[in-house]
Amino acid sequence: MALLSGLQTGLDAIYPARCLACGGIVDGDFGLCGPCWRDTSFIGGTVCDACGVPLPGVEGADTPHCDACMQMPPPWVRGRAAMLYRDTGRKLVLALKHGDRQEIAHPAGLWLSNAIQDVLTRNTLIAPVPLHWHRMIKRRYNQSALLARALSRRVDRPWCPDLLQRFRRTRSLDGLSRVERIQTVQGAIRVHPRRRHRLIGRPVLLVDDVMTSGATLSACTQACLDAGSGPVCVVTLARVAKDA
Repeated sequence: MALLSGLQTGLDAIYPARCLACGGIVDGDFGLCGPCWRDTSFIGGTVCDACGVPLPGVEGADTPHCDACMQMPPPWVRGRAAMLYRDTGRKLVLALKHGDRQEIAHPAGLWLSNAIQDVLTRNTLIAPVPLHWHRMIKRRYNQSALLARALSRRVDRPWCPDLLQRFRRTRSLDGLSRVERIQTVQGAIRVHPRRRHRLIGRPVLLVDDVMTSGATLSACTQACLDAGSGPVCVVTLARVAKDA
């Protein structure tokens, strides 16, 4: 044990733990330094029960909803997000999604589990938002699947990495309006025919990296419901919120 401890100490001296966001030295692996932690807008307090965006008000209010979700209710029943998509939160999402920083999924599993404590049920099945195979080949991994796996391990619930299929290739949703986003992904996602038995009558928790309009999550939710699932909830690592 003393030898192993000495080796670990030596490795820590040569390869010190680095902040996930800025690369500065931190005390332990998979952590954030003080300044980056302060710039990470973790979501807490009163949130919209449908999309997870922060709301002004007293914590514990009865099922509050934001104006957007009241005007156009999403097909899922409850939604949460771990942080706002800005500052450090934006850096982490982009690094995970485009920078091959797959190690970010490890601490993100904890952040996601904290966000969904009040929506998780005993028999919930966790599933990621899918990538089209063409984009999967280009990127080599699905960041949403990494998050779903990390969350599954953290909350001790089963997950199905290929529950959903994005069988039709769609253009990037960046820069599109909400209506255009919905039209772009409509009919592009379905439940894998060999996985349908896993969701029939069962609650499903969909996992994605970031929610903007909710168009992709809506398409995924509708696919689950059409295949016979139970109620669907969603959680994302980050949430775009203009006024938050």
